[in-house]
Amino acid sequence: MQKIRRQEVILNLIRSARISRQEELVRILQKKGFSVTQASVSRDLDELGIVKVNGVYKIPQKEFRTPEFGLLSLETAGPNLIVAKCVAGLASAAAVRIDAAGITEIVGTVAGDDTVFIAVKSEDDQRRAMPQIGKLFEYQ
Repeated sequence: MQKIRRQEVILNLIRSARISRQEELVRILQKKGFSVTQASVSRDLDELGIVKVNGVYKIPQKEFRTPEFGLLSLETAGPNLIVAKCVAGLASAAAVRIDAAGITEIVGTVAGDDTVFIAVKSEDDQRRAMPQIGKLFEYQ
């Protein structure tokens, strides 16, 4: 559980501050009560898919361009949810395609007008499901 919480804190830090060094993350995390090393932070950054852009850590946005369904982006929300943003009115069609694909890591989907919530059992399932969903919508 500490790893999940630590990774959530890392994501929040990278969203809210310009972090350029792993040592900086280690120092901040230690001040917040986490027992971490540079090696564990390095593994966390890799697992989270965080990249360095112009010397600063960033969370990449995965963009999709598929006119047929209008899927615009795919992001995680906690360890058990993937959120797909769509063109207005097309979330149901995207959810049907996802459900029909039979991706074993996916428990189910709920579609609104422009958003699909995709439930998975675990953080590992989330990581495995995202690229499979991307392939369904011809990830660019």
